[in-house]
Amino acid sequence: MKYNPDIHRRRSIRLKKYNYSRSNAYFVTICVQNRECLLGNIINNKVSLSELGKLVEKNWNKLIQRFTNINLDSYVVMPNHFHGIIIINPPNQPTISSIMGAFKSITTKEYIQGIQDHHWPDFEGRIWQKNYYEHIIRDEKSLEILRNYIRNNPSNWKEDKLFIEQRIGQEV
Repeated sequence: MKYNPDIHRRRSIRLKKYNYSRSNAYFVTICVQNRECLLGNIINNKVSLSELGKLVEKNWNKLIQRFTNINLDSYVVMPNHFHGIIIINPPNQPTISSIMGAFKSITTKEYIQGIQDHHWPDFEGRIWQKNYYEHIIRDEKSLEILRNYIRNNPSNWKEDKLFIEQRIGQEV
């Protein structure tokens, strides 16, 4: 189908005039391109990570080395998406988009290296969808609700709006 800006134009969910480098807590979600289950499987309500899933987890935890004024809170690597909470502290140098851009770029680059060096499974096109979802966490109650959502996400996989039946031969 040819690109039609009236149909294919994505509306920004970002708040107008909000400074996304502002010190705050943010809930983020990024999805694998075409929602393919490249990051792992859910087995007995627990996540079993693929090599790419392990790489995603490793690079998420390394973000605090690259961006020294952030803290990482709860996160979960799901079969076809990732949820995490980032807290940007003063001085607020990075934006949430610069953090997410770096994260997606680093994981893609390292996975391509793993394909070459370790014969990991290849992927078509790109690993991540173009954008990501973020939500500004405004209070402790919201933070706790999102932490619980992240913690329970694997056991609620089949009810998740991002759920896709896993490939044949993979236990759900």
